[in-house]
Amino acid sequence: MNSFGNIFRVSIFGESHGRWVGVTIDGCPAGIEMQESDLLPDLERRKAGVAGTTPRKEDDLPVFVSGIFSGKTTGAPLTIVFENNNIRSADYEAMRDTPRPGHADFVLHKKFNGFNDYRGGGHSSGRLTVALVAAGVVAKKILKGIRVEALLIEAGGIADVDAAVAKAIEQQDSIGGIVACRVQGLPIGLGEPFFNSVESVISHAVFSVPAIKAIEFGAGFAAAGMTGSSHNDAIMNEEGATATNNAGGVNGGITNGNELYFRVAVKPTSSTPQTQNTWNNATQSVAPFAVKGRHDLCIALRVPVVIEAVTALALADLYMLHTK
Repeated sequence: MNSFGNIFRVSIFGESHGRWVGVTIDGCPAGIEMQESDLLPDLERRKAGVAGTTPRKEDDLPVFVSGIFSGKTTGAPLTIVFENNNIRSADYEAMRDTPRPGHADFVLHKKFNGFNDYRGGGHSSGRLTVALVAAGVVAKKILKGIRVEALLIEAGGIADVDAAVAKAIEQQDSIGGIVACRVQGLPIGLGEPFFNSVESVISHAVFSVPAIKAIEFGAGFAAAGMTGSSHNDAIMNEEGATATNNAGGVNGGITNGNELYFRVAVKPTSSTPQTQNTWNNATQSVAPFAVKGRHDLCIALRVPVVIEAVTALALADLYMLHTK
């Protein structure tokens, strides 16, 4: 499925080397002030350019196709598209026979009987996160007074991100990272017990981002080694403020009014300059393979704004369900 949400419903489309990628938002409230320029700050944060990111650079200029009139949302489906201009599809010819280790090439070929667009990962490419970021800007406008902020706090296993990236460039191998996300200003009561818990909905959205392999809320995995008395957050007043935040701002799947806090693990970019082995469909044997093309050595550098976006999408939908 390419859609997410119940009331605030987001659908993404396009391929890495297709003409366009984009997003359609159904259920967007009418009357939200919206200009293309509103999207640019977050889109800029997602772009490549710093050391350790891909040389591929796209303009990422949003075009409103529908749902906007006189600078405000109309309540009709809002569609935003981005043109792909900086494409070198020839770099991916080898993937017809040699699926890249760590990528979805092999399973996509099997699932879609070879009809999938294999160039740059096709529809499964991180390129489509530009559409998620655009939708996230819209969602943030719905979440008035609520602040969503994500930061890269670790790369390559260390807190010194610059040093980790420099080492990755020197060794010419990719590295992963950890992104922490904080949400402040949430009301008490968002989410439902069990299947529509806040953790469930956010995790669903977060795992739609390519390269995300793990998520933990509050104390996360460390909670397994704690006692109940040390993990429990003492309630300090009638507003529900707690002395600690091991729960990450959620109890019983429902926001408790404290800061929502979670961390995600970003795997090393699968497209590494190092030579690896993979299956060759043409020769029916395992063979050495070196990935061609332009890729990030540390994709985690570009992930924080995407995590903010998908978190905002999840919370906007929960918020609209809560206030309908």
